[in-house]
Amino acid sequence: MGVATAPSGPVSESDRTGPGRAHWLRVARETADDLATDAVAREQAGKTPFDEVSRLREAGLLTLLIPASLGGGGADWPTAYAAVREIAAADGAIGQLLGCHYFLSWNARFFTEPSLAAQIERKSATEQWCWGGGFARQELPLTLTRTVRGYVLDGRQSYATGVLVADRLAVRAKRADTGEPLAVVVDPTHHGVRIDGDVDTFGQRLAAGGSVEFDAVPVAAHDVLGSLSADEDVLSPLTALTSPVGRLLSVQVLLGMAEGVLAEAREYSRAGHPPWHPARPVDSPQDPQVLTVYGELTVLTRSASALTDQALEAVHAGLARGEDLTYDEYADISVLVAMAEAAASRAAQESTTRVLDIMGALSASSRLGFDRFWRNARTHTLYEPVAHRLRDIGDYFLNDAHPPFVLPV
Repeated sequence: MGVATAPSGPVSESDRTGPGRAHWLRVARETADDLATDAVAREQAGKTPFDEVSRLREAGLLTLLIPASLGGGGADWPTAYAAVREIAAADGAIGQLLGCHYFLSWNARFFTEPSLAAQIERKSATEQWCWGGGFARQELPLTLTRTVRGYVLDGRQSYATGVLVADRLAVRAKRADTGEPLAVVVDPTHHGVRIDGDVDTFGQRLAAGGSVEFDAVPVAAHDVLGSLSADEDVLSPLTALTSPVGRLLSVQVLLGMAEGVLAEAREYSRAGHPPWHPARPVDSPQDPQVLTVYGELTVLTRSASALTDQALEAVHAGLARGEDLTYDEYADISVLVAMAEAAASRAAQESTTRVLDIMGALSASSRLGFDRFWRNARTHTLYEPVAHRLRDIGDYFLNDAHPPFVLPV
């Protein structure tokens, strides 16, 4: 099975001259450390994460991907992925929120002309926008109807990440006269936009998810970014790359959760707390069962991480290919990301479940808050199941079938 390979040297863009990767990784770690200090209390309170978004904004992370020439951080996708993973290790919900923001704020580059994309990114950087919404298919799609002055948007999106704190929404809508799916940008303060925090999930509660209702909301022509059609006559290979770029953000969130729970559990075990059951001797760092579980989870997580690194290199190389990217190369990249999704999903679910077994009955303590890792990981994997990804991998391996163009929830 062929996969896209990374270029021989680092890929740079002339207009992306920000502080550099080392700076942004340090900023992400410092922000993650800050979020970790009160992660349990914040998660249990379940308040809308205005404060958390302020922390991301003050750190400069919201504008990290925007070119420096447009007022942003000038970083690339590998750096953005690393930042999401750092944040997710401390707080999985905020990692998801940041990943969704990066995905949606970048998409003008995929779906519209460069001058309009630059205009959107410049304004996003100047006003420090936080983006929310989503482009995944819905059973009852939003409808975009053409009018004399532009368009009007109607319908309801039952779940969208970040909408409770978003300065801009990016959503999928079907054009009423042609049925074509389009990417649309909406100002949530417009008359006719109603946002409800009615998504009562047991995990990822700080991802600012909610439902959005649009009632004859005016949409200017320049806020319709472009087509989300999966038809290869409409969808270029470079635009199709939107799918693996977005799905790889989900992978980083899952890996961050797996690494975060293992790091916290390790500190707990090193402190000499009794494993498995409170009646057991306080010898957890030497307990053979504990060591075996930690070994298995470390192998599982590191394996998923290595596969993710390959997928990241392939995505980065695909972006560097630009308009020269072919559909066969896109398929290679998409399948490799699907493999990383499957591996990361298993690593997150296994790690967040089995560390509770290591701790035994003490893991039920709400004060310790270890349950948040399991609830967050399980909620995320319910919204982004990997069963169909495995079928796509198998179909590609056996029949050379290109995977479908699927955008993350």
